[in-house]
Amino acid sequence: MKLHHWPKSSVIAATKNENFLRSSKNYSQDVSQKMPYLEESISTLLSRRWALENPDTKVHEITITKMQTMAKNGIFDNVNFSMYAYPNLGDAMMDERGKDPSFYIVRDDLLHPFVNGNKARKLDALLPMIEDYSGTDVVTCGGCQSAHAAAVAVSCAERGLRSHLLLRGEEPEILTGYNLVSSLYGNVIYVPRSVYAKREEMLLGHSNLIAGPSGSAVWFTDILDSFTDTPSPKKCTRKAANKISEGVGKVVIVKEGAGDAVALLGIIRQVKFLSQSHILGKKRPYNFVIDAGTGTTSIGFALGALLFGLPWKVTAIMLADTFDGYKAQENRLISDFMRYFCISSDLSNYASRKDLVHWVKRETPRKFGNVLEGEIKACQQVANQTGVLIDPIYTLAAWEQAVHLSQKQQDDVSKVIMLHTGGTLGMFGLAQRYKSYFSTLKDGTPK
Repeated sequence: MKLHHWPKSSVIAATKNENFLRSSKNYSQDVSQKMPYLEESISTLLSRRWALENPDTKVHEITITKMQTMAKNGIFDNVNFSMYAYPNLGDAMMDERGKDPSFYIVRDDLLHPFVNGNKARKLDALLPMIEDYSGTDVVTCGGCQSAHAAAVAVSCAERGLRSHLLLRGEEPEILTGYNLVSSLYGNVIYVPRSVYAKREEMLLGHSNLIAGPSGSAVWFTDILDSFTDTPSPKKCTRKAANKISEGVGKVVIVKEGAGDAVALLGIIRQVKFLSQSHILGKKRPYNFVIDAGTGTTSIGFALGALLFGLPWKVTAIMLADTFDGYKAQENRLISDFMRYFCISSDLSNYASRKDLVHWVKRETPRKFGNVLEGEIKACQQVANQTGVLIDPIYTLAAWEQAVHLSQKQQDDVSKVIMLHTGGTLGMFGLAQRYKSYFSTLKDGTPK
């Protein structure tokens, strides 16, 4: 099967928007001119304790070479990939016209062996805030193979916090992937689906049990609410947290996916890191391709580009919700971010009038969590030829989109960059569900 192409009438085909770069550039200039204090305000906001020692991440380059073949047995059968670990960046980036198409890849999958890159970014500001609150326990929830639950379990254990993970469904006969990591690092409880359907009631009830009669249980948003809004974006102060006796449990509830406004801080911190002159710089336009679960990472990335006046576009592949659902999430997160962190409402109103994130459908839509025939082989090919491991649920969707956009590079002056969000431990869980697809890997590596 030849390399898939999106029909001209599809949503993805609409990404070839000739007016985007002009509007994006004007958009950034407008923000800088109307709200010149923004960059200083955001820099001040980012001067805080973080869970990650630094926002560093590697940037590699993937080159696409077209093959002269009639083979039609896989998603990428008519192309080969190669990876360059030390590409030219910053001012050293050269004009690539006439060369094989390529795209860059931000390797957030390498941030931690067990914590997804996007999860690490979401928890970057959240965990220190729980510590500042003197929290002792963290309660959250997720599916049986929840990358979020595993990230919370590992990150809490590394910081001396106790984690309690409410996982949907029955305990597997054999623990693998994120489920195994969660069980090793945290306290796992399997919850019937009927109980899990009422998430807030479930989380609060379990948190009260852990806290006991002398302790306390609060939602993380309650901690965020302890910030005082003031008219000036430079004057955010925090109310003193309620003090309770030493040794008494203080339980903090983090909702599924950690999709609160504070999650945007770590992503914005990453945007600032990437915009340094020796990495990507602030002047060249880029099209960032990001796979979207809750959409928080895509929204945070686009918001960060806006706040720093960068001519960057974010193309997010919708995997778990509809366009309307993602737009509602975008509006909610931006509104909450402005409110919690005292950023000018002018920016919120300005952003709401723009297409901050370009939401597109996956090439082959399906019910979230499903894998289609040939996708495991495609992941094998990418790993074999580049050393980059992707998974069929999330990052294969981003890889396919990056390949497609890169091959159309002559129609768009912005360079394509894929944000690798991680997710590779999920392959172990998928191997249990899709045995027939994984058994084909025994036939040998891709040609």
